[in-house]
Order: sequence, then structure tokens, then C-alpha cells
Amino acid sequence: MKVGFVSLVGRPNVGKSTLLNALLNVKLAITSEKAGTTRNIIQGIYNDSESQIIFVDTPGIKKPIHKLETVLNRKSYQSFEEVDIVLFLVDASTGIGRGDEFILKKLEQGHSKVYLLLNKIDKLPKEKLLSMIESSKDLYPFEEIIPISALKKDNLKDLLTCLKRDLEEGEPLFGEEELTNVSSRFLASEMVREKVLLLTHDEVPHSVTCYTEVFEEEGESLHISVLIVVDRENLKKIIIGKQGSMLKEIGTRARYDMERFFGKKVFLETYVKVIESWRDQEKMLLELGLKNDDMV
Repeated sequence: MKVGFVSLVGRPNVGKSTLLNALLNVKLAITSEKAGTTRNIIQGIYNDSESQIIFVDTPGIKKPIHKLETVLNRKSYQSFEEVDIVLFLVDASTGIGRGDEFILKKLEQGHSKVYLLLNKIDKLPKEKLLSMIESSKDLYPFEEIIPISALKKDNLKDLLTCLKRDLEEGEPLFGEEELTNVSSRFLASEMVREKVLLLTHDEVPHSVTCYTEVFEEEGESLHISVLIVVDRENLKKIIIGKQGSMLKEIGTRARYDMERFFGKKVFLETYVKVIESWRDQEKMLLELGLKNDDMV
């Protein structure tokens, strides 16, 4: 059996989380059009009769402006050295830019095999795609250059075939039923954060944080409580909305996703709190007895 770790890296919004979900055929990682949506390293475990591939979704790499972005970049860089193959995703519809070239220079410092995935091929003419493939060959000694559409699942079978060819033989590292390395509490927090980003558009920055305070299973139902933390009072008002309408819609949509993912009836409570500094947030985390993987 072919076994190994495969990291998904690239600039923000190139489709890394969409690709992870498509490969696993389940919505594991949240997605949005906002840069910085992915904040944590998430492993998704692909199993079939021939292989077990652990896909590692990483935060988008960009020029850091805030401390959070510096931390997110560092998480992504670490994945270069810790995997067997790196899938370097580029948005083919916009072409390879300076940000992509910066990531390539970082990849040169690693020892993993690198595939170039030209994503979103459904958005550009075939002639332009062929030209991009040819010009990409001079940028880096890629193991493979594969045009894909993560959204439409185009060429993903070809991608998996190449990965199985290049990974080493080994024993499975996870059970067949395991899907990810992160906790259910973490996933619940992510589902709420995704709806906050989706429904508030550009009004609320991506630095909004969610904590799962309660995750209790009772028979065929789940009781979940998620705290949404922001650093300004005006952001709290936006998330709550007029007469609580926005917060209700966030909860309704998140609960729907939770019920589909966990396969149980979900009773969800969401509320918002203002905590201005990261240090105060960490202090609250300790007081609540929560772990780092309960927050996103």
C-alpha cells in the first residue's frame, strides 16, 4: 500500500481547501473568498484499496502585515519539510505572479517532491492554459504539472494516480474510518466561523475567533455551544445584527452543516464576546479549560 503525507500550499484563495474537500468527497475544511480563511493545519485522510494519503491543508502564504499573518506563514513553511510531496496550487485564471514566485523560492529550500497544480482551469481558454504549462516548466523542476479544477473535480483522478506512483510503500498510519486529525469541537468552531465570514462579507475581518465551549453527545443528538470572539464592540453589533437576526442566521446555517457532517440532531447555541487582546483571549481559554484545538 502507498502511504504518505501530501501538503497543499499556495497563496490565499487559490483553492487549497476546496481541493481537500473534493479529494475526500466531504466538506472538511471551510472555504470563503476572504484571505486567511484557513488558520490551522488540517489533515484529511484519503483511503482506498491501494493507498492511504494524508493531505495537509495549510494557511495561504502572503506578505505579512499583521502578527497573525506571520504566524500563519510560518505554519505553512513548516509543512514543506514534514511531508513527502508538496502540491503547489496556483490560480490559473490569474497566472503565476510575484507571490507565487516567492513561494517557489521557499520550496527550493525543502527536500520534498513538488507538483504544480494549475487550478481553476474552467476559467480560462485552452490555448492560454497550454501556454502557461509550457512557461511553468522553466520556473522549477516540478515532478508534475497538472491542470485541475478543484471546484468541478476535473483531473483529480490523474492527480491521485501520480501521487500513488510517487509515494513509498508502507503500513497505514490511521484506521480506515478516520477522516481527520482534528477534534469534533474544532470542526464545530470552524463551521460557525465560516458562516460569520460568509454572511458579514468585508465588514468583519478574518481575525474573528471561535471557541467551542460545549460539545456534549446525548444519544442521537449533540448539544454544542460556540463563542464568537471579536476585538471591537462595533464588530459584535454587526455579527449580532438587528434584533439578533444575523447571529440567528449564522447559527441556522452552521447547525445545518453540523447535522450533515456529524449525522445527528444538533442543538446549537452561539453568542458573541468582545476581547481586545490576544493575551486576554489566551487567558480566557485557560479559564474555560479549553485546548488550542478547540479554537480557530
